Amino acid sequence: MARRSSLFIRIVEGKNLPAKDITGSSDPYCIVKIDDETIIRTATVWKTLSPFWGEEYKVHLPSNFHSLSFYIMDEDALSRDDVIGKVCLTRNILAEYPKGYNGWMNLTEIDPDEEVQGEIHLKIEIFSTDLSRKVRCTVFEARDLARKDRNGASDPFVRVQYNGKIQESSVVKKSCYPRWNEVFEFELEESFTEKLSIEVWDWDLVSKNDFLGKVVINLHRLQTDVQEEGWFRLSPGKTKTNADDGNLGSLQLQVRLRDETVLPADYYKPLIQLLCQEVKTSYKDKRVHLIRLIDETTSAECRQEVATNLVKIFLGQGLAKEFLDLLFRLELDKTNEPNTIFRSNSLASKSMESFLKVAGTQYLHSVVGPTINRIFEEKKYVELDPSKVEIKEAGCSGLHRIQTEGELIQQSAQCLQSYLTDLLISIAKSVKLCPATIRATFRQLYKRVEERFPENKHVNVKFIAVTSFLCLRFFSPAIMSPKLFHLREKHADARTSRTLLLLAKAVQNVGNMDAPASRAKESWMAPLQPTIQQGVSQLKEFIIKLIDIEEKEELDLQKALNLQSLTVKEGQLMIYRTKGKGYLMASSFKKFFLSLTVDALSFAKTPYSKKSSFIPLSRVRALEKVEEKCFGNSNVMQIIYTDETGNLEALYLQCKCVNELNQWLSAVRKVCVNNNDMLCSYHPGVFKGEKWSCCHQKDKGVAGCDKTRHEVTLQEWNDLLDPELEAQLIFRHLNGVRELMKS
Repeated sequence: MARRSSLFIRIVEGKNLPAKDITGSSDPYCIVKIDDETIIRTATVWKTLSPFWGEEYKVHLPSNFHSLSFYIMDEDALSRDDVIGKVCLTRNILAEYPKGYNGWMNLTEIDPDEEVQGEIHLKIEIFSTDLSRKVRCTVFEARDLARKDRNGASDPFVRVQYNGKIQESSVVKKSCYPRWNEVFEFELEESFTEKLSIEVWDWDLVSKNDFLGKVVINLHRLQTDVQEEGWFRLSPGKTKTNADDGNLGSLQLQVRLRDETVLPADYYKPLIQLLCQEVKTSYKDKRVHLIRLIDETTSAECRQEVATNLVKIFLGQGLAKEFLDLLFRLELDKTNEPNTIFRSNSLASKSMESFLKVAGTQYLHSVVGPTINRIFEEKKYVELDPSKVEIKEAGCSGLHRIQTEGELIQQSAQCLQSYLTDLLISIAKSVKLCPATIRATFRQLYKRVEERFPENKHVNVKFIAVTSFLCLRFFSPAIMSPKLFHLREKHADARTSRTLLLLAKAVQNVGNMDAPASRAKESWMAPLQPTIQQGVSQLKEFIIKLIDIEEKEELDLQKALNLQSLTVKEGQLMIYRTKGKGYLMASSFKKFFLSLTVDALSFAKTPYSKKSSFIPLSRVRALEKVEEKCFGNSNVMQIIYTDETGNLEALYLQCKCVNELNQWLSAVRKVCVNNNDMLCSYHPGVFKGEKWSCCHQKDKGVAGCDKTRHEVTLQEWNDLLDPELEAQLIFRHLNGVRELMKS
């Protein structure tokens, strides 16, 4: 039995933010921290006080986390980014909203005395002497303290107070993982009303000392000769009372915390077998009870989640095509008007949408990626709607005159025709790139629609059924929001975003088979009509080739797909290995192409060159972040592993941004989830100058000074399947509608 906690986070938008730039605007982005560790950074939305992000994330994490914080920042090119404000949700607050929190929250000011983090290791005991009773406080060490100095560390010391008396520890220079091992004793007052206060401060030579957090111990519950020892979380110095003044603007969030108790796989076998049996026999037995019940009882707010869980269950069982085929038949039985086919957000539509994202992300990137990249690189001004044309955007420098509206629209049409033609050619050539499971599923969809609407007047309906998913629910959304589909690292600017939107509209018109209704709705798209009509013919030919797959070919292609899917993540990163001697510097990093499979992490000079080295994942012992001060870069992670002789070594990976860092951390943690002998602690610093930079210990093999965070991962569409969790979520859904099952 395992307890798993997950957070669904949607950062929607902000409004009424204060201006931080001299232009009277800001360039806001959002940082998300879980217990003071940065997990997410949204894209920057330029020159606005009401940014829209619309970014969604799902984070798996330990059930004992304390808080979730959202920091709104203003990006500055020349100086340190400004903090606009923050929103903090504790675990207890989130637990009060079992269906999730959805709404606006006012940003609050950042108070340095509240921005504390970390834990301190203490032992508190009361003992008697011949003359009195005393309280003894042993301060061992602290970990993950806030970084207050420019060097990326702090100079911490401890101040212990009791009954008006104060004692202080020594100062540990340049460390957020200090070790004191000092003892403080006080005469115990008889009434036990006074509390013992342990405060941690950052020592500064010139300016005022910075507060790092405190722990307050109620001695009344301690008895003589009984001691209490452990790690205590540092708390803020005070609590603000004027938090909701709203002067800093507000942030719209959707956050849902879910705790699941997941049982061993054997407990879910009856449910999985029942679902699979129903799918397998649905061709012979028209009575479909369980799937139909799920279809009819799933509400709109949870339909996407239920659909995704079912798709992953049946993918794991090798029955995704059969499951979707059953949903197609159930949906078509309820459809009398072909024009409405699969246009609603039914379980069939949501399941097919999830299936394409889970099984087809790599295919999407290979088809749409090149055109998206071209649009971002060219940054051309494109507009077809006369009411939106901005003449000032285009000066014709060669002729030294301003272009007319007609000339602008003509140039825009030519540009969009070029993008659309490129994309259609890419789609037409992609038959062999499309995963066999997707091709076979589209074959079933095409066949079922043709059986339901066989008349000649509905000849296009079977094509539209395929394109309603492929174009309208897969290609077009990815074109409009490439960052959300991991096609780009950042959101598009306003100009590029408009180009993407117009291209997505054109793809939708092609997917609708150039329906008259589409043309009438936005008549200004007429300049693209010849390319759209040609695209309709190309798309029909493509669909006919796409669904032309025999069962033997399907199995062969599926084997090839399974081999390809062993690659979990790949990309170019800067790496540094600790093998051999030498001083660690940022310049020590070398560029390599990394490839992560379910068995090993390998690296080579280029994607096509021979692998120069690899680390078997069975040898990995920890995967954690590295302190910024070590290399002057905050986006470095370390993979701690054992070499051939059993000694611990480290591989350092330097990433471009915090999102890439967390994606790599998450990916490697997932494939190492079943590793034995994983470390419980690690060193967030590096060993140089004959000591650890984090805790200053001189023994290279000494236990780490911070706790590892193996459970923290980001969910991706292409994650490895987790059948126990998916089954538990479906069981919970069915349990929620058990009254309907009885009737």
